[in-house]
Amino acid sequence: MVMTRDEGVSTVLEPRPLPNFVETKSIKEITDRALAYIAAGFPVHLRGVSGTGKTTLALHIASKVDRPVVMIHGDEEFSTSDLVGGEYGYRIRKVVDNFIHSVLKTEEDMTRRWVDNRLTVACKYGFTLIYDEFTRSRPEANNILLSVLQEKMLDMPANRGDGEGYLKVDPDFTAIFTSNPEEYAGVYRSQDALRDRMVTMDLDHFDEETEIAITVAKSGMSRRDAAKIVGIVRALRDSGVCEYAPTVRGPIMIAKTLKVLHGSVNSQNGIFRKLCLDILASETSRVGSKSQSTRVREKLNEIIDQYS
Repeated sequence: MVMTRDEGVSTVLEPRPLPNFVETKSIKEITDRALAYIAAGFPVHLRGVSGTGKTTLALHIASKVDRPVVMIHGDEEFSTSDLVGGEYGYRIRKVVDNFIHSVLKTEEDMTRRWVDNRLTVACKYGFTLIYDEFTRSRPEANNILLSVLQEKMLDMPANRGDGEGYLKVDPDFTAIFTSNPEEYAGVYRSQDALRDRMVTMDLDHFDEETEIAITVAKSGMSRRDAAKIVGIVRALRDSGVCEYAPTVRGPIMIAKTLKVLHGSVNSQNGIFRKLCLDILASETSRVGSKSQSTRVREKLNEIIDQYS
């Protein structure tokens, strides 16, 4: 479990093993390679479509690094100050002098208060930074990362108040990035200079054994039934009728809901068939794409009869 504590305005995560995390051979190989890149001094970039486990894997890798974690979620509204820090609120000092009862003297001193944000906290203390979906932030906001990853220096605003124009990055600082190459809304192309400073690991859909193991761990379903559901999802993925390939989230949703409804994994079970149609048709087609959803449903009915 990942516990939290406060560090200034930032939430710092204490790395703990994730509950129900499944580490099959293929996932361990990815983890070991990522840790090797980190040990060699390179940031890691996990790139993959939605449902390939990028964020979960990033947290898992961070737990192996065994340093406190600072997490940032990409946002197109981000500016550099949202990463580095800024002046927030006021500090007011007031002195009242009433030494002579007939004379009242007051003195006020008001100053803005600088607060470090998450990137600065991670660089200063040598924490692990997880920048989730970093391409959702505008490239100009992420420019600050160039000197952090290459020269190990963080340029600081002049108004920070400590007289230093830069912050030397702690040697224990580690950066893990994630991004989705197929998102089209609210996503920006990252700078070549930034991509060049990190090692990109492309993640695909999990292998069959891993998908079965994840479904069992997340739902508590028997391995035999989980294998049938995963078989249906993988067959639909390979059929070529989907706008978006179904991910491991599909089997998990089907299995967990089926347990709530006390249904069985059987083509003759009406509940099971309807769950597969609802969940997988919605996951694999655009909202409002009725004709595409119909084609998926027709193919699914054939696959369900075949696999269960």
